[in-house]
Amino acid sequence: MASPAKEGLARLRGFAAQLPEQLRQGFRSGVDLEFPVPARALHWAAAGMGGSAIAADLLAGILARETERTLSIHRGPTLPGAVNDRWLIVLTSYSGNTWETLAAYDQAGRRGASRIVVSSGGALTTRAAEDGVPCLVIPAGYPPRAAVGFLLGGLLGVFDATFPESNEARLTRQSEELERRIRGFERPTGGPARLAARLGPRIPYIYAEEEYVALARRWKTQVEENAKRLAHFDALPELLHNALVPWEAMKASEAARRAVVLLEPTGQDRRIALRFRYLERILTERHVAIHRISFPGPDPLLALLTGVAWGDYLSLSIAERGGIDPAEIRALEALKAALDGR
Repeated sequence: MASPAKEGLARLRGFAAQLPEQLRQGFRSGVDLEFPVPARALHWAAAGMGGSAIAADLLAGILARETERTLSIHRGPTLPGAVNDRWLIVLTSYSGNTWETLAAYDQAGRRGASRIVVSSGGALTTRAAEDGVPCLVIPAGYPPRAAVGFLLGGLLGVFDATFPESNEARLTRQSEELERRIRGFERPTGGPARLAARLGPRIPYIYAEEEYVALARRWKTQVEENAKRLAHFDALPELLHNALVPWEAMKASEAARRAVVLLEPTGQDRRIALRFRYLERILTERHVAIHRISFPGPDPLLALLTGVAWGDYLSLSIAERGGIDPAEIRALEALKAALDGR
């Protein structure tokens, strides 16, 4: 009989392999919803927590790069004071029972904001049905962090009309290439497994340029939930205005316990590339372990999706090396039970 750790690893690896199909299925569902973005909605925001909010983070980067729309992300029960009837609030909660997102849903309603819900069920979908709020229902039965394809694909489908051209053919094409790349990530000799071995027991600091900082956040949260190891993330060039100071002052004994992973999608601004190299020089002088990961491809969407898959398999490879069950999240379950009992 397989150990719980091996069973959990097999289960999470299976979910990770589904990312391309999740994206395609989510996109189709989002388009089929036929959500008409209210003309009065001048400001867009998303409210969510944990794995449910990551998809909105990723969408925000795509919208900022390719459309005239921006999407702000809010993690917590309280929306900005400026929210009113000229805002569109996207409520993302995979379970539909996240109390912070439910509170944000109610608050958005009281302020007259337009709302759309993305969830697999729970109280959030019940309230949406009662209030006549459009709801994109995605498949249930996944850990929220393993449903990112449904969430991101669904959001891309919901807002497809916002883009200069439909993303349907593009997403189909890029998800097919992603399937090929994932087959490489799955191998014991693949990039994620090799990086996990090189990281060893070190604490990873994951850095990306601002446009891809959501990807760095995703890697950080996956390492923490799947591998049960603390991780950090930050963005360039901002970190050069603060984090550079402690790195330069760090003792060799402290540096040995840390590693920096630089996420470098191809085609980045030359000025950003120069800053990556400057940071790398400082870290090298302190003998900090540095690992550069790039995501080749002509399409920024493919780079982003490749980065998501890369980080997922890295976190699972770290878990495997440590004999960790990536599916186990007792600490989060205990928190929910404690707070629900109040």
